[in-house]
Amino acid sequence: MRYRLGSFILLIYILVGLYVAWLHNYITPTLLKQVAQALIAVFLWFLVLLGVDLHIGG
Repeated sequence: MRYRLGSFILLIYILVGLYVAWLHNYITPTLLKQVAQALIAVFLWFLVLLGVDLHIGG
């Protein structure tokens, strides 16, 4: 029970942190797009080697 409570508190802490960072423009739509592109390239690296363009939105 104690483990679940600690995990829940950590999740709330992270979510509030993300919200505050968004409000103060530390996280922007451009940053989210770049992070998404990077994650796609990491997980689909074999497509990158084959010349596939994984950029979101052109």
